[in-house]
Amino acid sequence: MIAIVMALVGALIGGLTARKRAGNRKDIAQYAAGYGIAFMIVGMVLTVLVDRMLLG
Repeated sequence: MIAIVMALVGALIGGLTARKRAGNRKDIAQYAAGYGIAFMIVGMVLTVLVDRMLLG
């Protein structure tokens, strides 16, 4: 769950960043994908850490 939420938040931040920098649709899509992937990786690490803390 955390990874999915983080991916969506990252995509939103990436899209807004590209729009703020006056990017076209392709720029916005690329930033959204890049930020989404990066935030999803962070979310996956957080998920593993939380799981290990609760079950460890």
